[in-house]
Amino acid sequence: MFREIFGNLFHSITFSPSWRTSTAVALALQMYESRDFGAMPILADALQHAGCDSADVLDHCRGPGPHVRGCWVVDLVLGKE
Repeated sequence: MFREIFGNLFHSITFSPSWRTSTAVALALQMYESRDFGAMPILADALQHAGCDSADVLDHCRGPGPHVRGCWVVDLVLGKE
């Protein structure tokens, strides 16, 4: 659960603002508000389509979870710090 919210504290992640497409933001917002994170693999596809090549980000989205509100990838997409 700790890594779900904070990610890997020993490896910094660079998140490009160009990955914040309308599709990625809409998916992240829907998951954040509904607390249903079943679309995480779809978010990975949207981020990859936007040019994301971060294995940490994509693997986290495609991983089994559990994913919860406060997920570091969803928060990055939504611009939450």
